[in-house]
Amino acid sequence: MKKMNKQILDNIKQRLSLRQPLQNALDIMADIADKLKLSKAAVKEAEYEHYLKECQERILKNYPACTDFQRAFPSITFSIATGVGKTRLMGACITYLYLERGIRNFFVLAPNLTIYDKLIKDFGDPSHAKYVFSGIAEFVHNRPVIITGDNYSQQGSLYAESEIRINIFNISKFNSDNRGTRKEGVSLAPKIKRLSEYLGESYWNYLSGQDDLVILMDEAHRYHADASKSAINELSPVMGIELTATPFDEKNMPFKNIVYEYNLAQALADGQYVKNPAIAKRKNFQKGNLTEKEVELIKLEDAVSIHQDTKTELELYSRSNNVKLVKPFILVICKDINHAKETFDFINSEEFYKGEFIGKVLQIDSSTRKEEEIDRQFVSLEDPDNEIEIVIHVNMLKEGWDVTNLYTIVPLRAANAGVLIEQTIGRGLRLPYDGKRTGVDKVDKLTIIAHDNFDSVIAEAQNPNSILNKVSFVELEDADLNVKTKVITSPSVIDQQLQTEQEKIAAIVNVKEKEKAQNNLDAKKAIVNVLPSFNKSSLVKNASDLTKPEVKDEVIRRITEDLNKGQSNLFTPQIVEAIKLEYEDVVAAFQQHIIEIPRMDLVQGEIKAWFDDFDLDSSGFDFKALDEQIIRMGLKDRVVETLGVYSSGSYGDPLDLIVSELLNYPEIDYDDNADLLYKLATQANEALASTLDGEREISKTVFQFKKAIAARIHDQMQTHFRLTKPDYIAPTVLPFTRIEPHSFSALADNGYRDYRDVVTPISFIPKLVFNGFEKSCHFEYKFDSKTEQDLAFVLENDKEVLKWLRPAPNQFRIYWNNNSSRYEPDFIVEIADTIFMVEPKSSANIQDVDVLEKKEAAVQYCKFATEHNVKNGGKQWRYLLIPHNEISRTVSFSYLTVKFGE
Repeated sequence: MKKMNKQILDNIKQRLSLRQPLQNALDIMADIADKLKLSKAAVKEAEYEHYLKECQERILKNYPACTDFQRAFPSITFSIATGVGKTRLMGACITYLYLERGIRNFFVLAPNLTIYDKLIKDFGDPSHAKYVFSGIAEFVHNRPVIITGDNYSQQGSLYAESEIRINIFNISKFNSDNRGTRKEGVSLAPKIKRLSEYLGESYWNYLSGQDDLVILMDEAHRYHADASKSAINELSPVMGIELTATPFDEKNMPFKNIVYEYNLAQALADGQYVKNPAIAKRKNFQKGNLTEKEVELIKLEDAVSIHQDTKTELELYSRSNNVKLVKPFILVICKDINHAKETFDFINSEEFYKGEFIGKVLQIDSSTRKEEEIDRQFVSLEDPDNEIEIVIHVNMLKEGWDVTNLYTIVPLRAANAGVLIEQTIGRGLRLPYDGKRTGVDKVDKLTIIAHDNFDSVIAEAQNPNSILNKVSFVELEDADLNVKTKVITSPSVIDQQLQTEQEKIAAIVNVKEKEKAQNNLDAKKAIVNVLPSFNKSSLVKNASDLTKPEVKDEVIRRITEDLNKGQSNLFTPQIVEAIKLEYEDVVAAFQQHIIEIPRMDLVQGEIKAWFDDFDLDSSGFDFKALDEQIIRMGLKDRVVETLGVYSSGSYGDPLDLIVSELLNYPEIDYDDNADLLYKLATQANEALASTLDGEREISKTVFQFKKAIAARIHDQMQTHFRLTKPDYIAPTVLPFTRIEPHSFSALADNGYRDYRDVVTPISFIPKLVFNGFEKSCHFEYKFDSKTEQDLAFVLENDKEVLKWLRPAPNQFRIYWNNNSSRYEPDFIVEIADTIFMVEPKSSANIQDVDVLEKKEAAVQYCKFATEHNVKNGGKQWRYLLIPHNEISRTVSFSYLTVKFGE
């Protein structure tokens, strides 16, 4: 059998950005595929049963859970949790089988119409965001041909020999087209088995006649019923690849052909690829004499409270990070259709939150849509323009609910702990931002409301084998449930001044006066909007250069050009004249209300890994070849005899065998280490030769003990392994940038305080928005702690401080943790000769690894900023990491700079 091609596998993993579980699954698929004869011509029909049994035994050795293929051909199952990326794994499998084994014919089964439509786009549309072959160069000019259950009857024999053909069928279409029909008393052949005028044979005969057909089954638990199973067997594929999150057949019996499992419990434990699920109930909830309807109302109210909070957090995350807006929705699970209708009527009425959700609720069950149409309804649920916020359903969501914005689930029907997890959590686990956690708790969390069985769920979680011990539990405070929040944006001071001026213009009655005022304001806005882009101009080295006459001329030219584009502004001449008059004042205001923050992308370079050269310690290489024997037993008399093996001596080159085994270690790269690997293999070979007799004995010993020999060499290599700490790459530095608007959540009622106020309890501080600032670059800020509020007080009242800023999350582009995380400084402070980047931190955490890594990134930023500014007449930058217990309203900023300045 072939040995899987590690280089091709690594390339596929890298190009398709496969997550680690999918990488593991691809390796296993390649290993198993390379144990099979993926060609019908290679196995005689009379010998097929023997071949199938032989394959089963060969695979069982390495994959003990695979005890039976359960089909009339070699078929293996990957049990992978929902949301991890089964479709991408299918694409990776197809790519490997084509590139390494030359397979060109694939048959993909979908469980329903929604997944069928989705797979056609995923496999066939390169412009689609989820196109699975993105990055595969071999498919750019030789794109796979997609044949579907809707167009297969029109396919002709037009295929080029190099074409890759992917057939995609919906299982119901596949089954129906395999059933015979009657017309006017005459029996008709199944549609897929009828003669095709394009092919000259039936499509069924064409497919089953392909020498290399591989079948892939999405949601494989749907294809174990007898009808589906029989039809699939008749296709006679050379290999089957099954994928499912629930590896149980229609009789609830576990699959017998599982070769790899990455279940929901593992995904939750890893905490990377799915939302973090939480079970919630209201604190101190007691059912007591409450009716069922009253309990349902409490659960719905709690769901809405969580939903509104989640909605706010998602909007805030979108604004703060300049990413798409995700609109969350609630799923309400009802007992039956009548219950669903009652719930819909209640939520969609004035009685529920004074009609807030009228027109925003959708009932979906067999009484409102046919099953395939039900699935289609959810295609647009992720669209921010879709107004639906609550979905009412009877049956649990089926496959095809590929939505990422389900954040709150309310089971109104009774459900035990096992059912609750199996049928609810899995449907809401997909993550909306590229399938990755953001690190923001509420953006990454799925909440299930479970008042009436909360205790039983917690009890089930005590079982160490239960998936529930990976789920968090939340008790909702009554005080928090009725608190409404909203997302507000605090613009920079200069933008706020322009907004205020616009509001005043709206109140002007005289038309001519209003027109002139608006032209003046439009001129100011145009100047403010274009000034930040001059950080790239050769005329501008710092913000002071914006006052140069030649810069003013260039600003006027660029704005005039913009105003004349497309349908030019009717008042362009007046606006341009206003620019000439207002320019100096606007630039002065711009300079007054910004801190000159150098714009740079600060990223770390690549990590370099290598092995230092060394000589092998030859001790421990005293292996002796084992005698090779055959044990033979008579079937009837059961007499056992032992026969010696007469070997051909074809063991392979000892050095190649050792090097090949060493390459199985992931940190060893052949291209970088070939000389060292062959040197060490040679020294190991010489050590063996000192105790063995002749080359044949050496070859035999290496053949038998190659893994152990490689392991001992690898152990010695580990002590010579070196890894560089990545340096920061010298960035391109621009002198300044705009002050970004700051977005945050605020209490809808009574959520504002003056920054001088003393707030009790201090735990309430993070919920409030503070104002009253005069030196800051925004008029409003939120603080995470009393320490931060106190520092703001110091900065506002210290005469040495000229300006200060709490940067928006996207103000800086400073990356750390191998460029996987972005550092967001807490404060920027400007004094006469220096600009400080300031980070207050709990004294208990001041030496934490992540704190020190962020500090290193910040210090590097200050270094590059200072180097640029010194050359161009600007101020130096310094970094302050300050323990929280050193900050109070009575300290001076100069005290902090002297004690903690870098």
